[in-house]
Amino acid sequence: MTDRQLRVAMIGYGFMGAAHSQGWRVAPRFFDLPAEPIMQVVVGRNADAVAASASKWGWAESATDWREVVARDDIDIVDVVTPGDSHAEIAIAALEAGKHVLCEKPLANTVAEAEAMADAAERARANGVQAMVGFTYRRVPATTFARDLVAAGKIGEIRQVRAMYLQDWLMDAESPMTWRLDKSLAGSGALGDIGAHAIDLAQYITGLTLTSVSGTMDTFVKERPLLAESVGLSGTASSERGTVTVDDIALFTGRFDSGALGSFEATRFATGRKNALRIEVAGSLGAISFDLEDLNALQYYDATAPELEQGFKRILVTEAQHPYLAPWWPTGHMLGYEHGFSHQVVDFVGGIVSGEQPRPSFAEGLQVQRVLDAVETSAANGSAWTPTA
Repeated sequence: MTDRQLRVAMIGYGFMGAAHSQGWRVAPRFFDLPAEPIMQVVVGRNADAVAASASKWGWAESATDWREVVARDDIDIVDVVTPGDSHAEIAIAALEAGKHVLCEKPLANTVAEAEAMADAAERARANGVQAMVGFTYRRVPATTFARDLVAAGKIGEIRQVRAMYLQDWLMDAESPMTWRLDKSLAGSGALGDIGAHAIDLAQYITGLTLTSVSGTMDTFVKERPLLAESVGLSGTASSERGTVTVDDIALFTGRFDSGALGSFEATRFATGRKNALRIEVAGSLGAISFDLEDLNALQYYDATAPELEQGFKRILVTEAQHPYLAPWWPTGHMLGYEHGFSHQVVDFVGGIVSGEQPRPSFAEGLQVQRVLDAVETSAANGSAWTPTA
């Protein structure tokens, strides 16, 4: 291990805080990193809760004021895992303070915020400060391998992309309100929360850019019980109800800069589907297909094979030669959801030390934000085709 250290402050400590903590803790124990990330401080508004999180996940200390932490001289990296409404303020302040920034997706809640963040990142990069968006599914070995196959021309000219992210955790109409159902905090619902992943992964694997979209959105359950704590009571839910201000489902078609067409779906009402991020890319020479619920495998169809041998082939992506896998386990010993966050640390730390832009950049995050905005605009205008820039 190198003698160089990078001290990390993580702002936020919920679900993504646990996932990111896993990444910071495990990556330097398996990968030969050019600098050692030190889990210095985790920040949250509730002093007792964030202190408990620091103890549980291995952070050296906890704090309640992110501004004070960002200003500290002993912090090199700021990892933003808060709800989307605070991404821009925290990330821009950290970049201006000379800190490298990793920010969860989607980059922001609005295009204007994302533009300000991308501008701040460009200015900071001129001073050797790096910024990256946490589209972690790029770092599942099977999706990175899919990108490599497409780039090598294995499926030929891309004609069609089908991408969907299917969950069902909101199926129960009596499930209580959370911040993810409040547009002022989350920016959007299924579209931004999980649809952003489908958009980014489709563009990442194909190397193409969505240039126009036609979409529709809906909210199936418009009111839900408030969490008891939000109205000063104990327990999990209250008799008071709150208004859901985000979408439950988003469906849209899109055209890529190459002329290829895509269809996209993001829903948290797909009964029986727990975390099915699925993408299929069809080309003139073959096709690839991936499903996050089978994340150690990639389906590959070779249309140039003899007719009697054609059919989708399931490739187990666990060989040491596959992306990211050499430092892990012997062939066939599966990776899980959490490993992508270790790979994220590997790429981010590598970019910081080498000076090369770690990807996806804030500029790429802004491009996804523009697609999200175009889908919302299209849905508000009767599914009219809408440019993404």
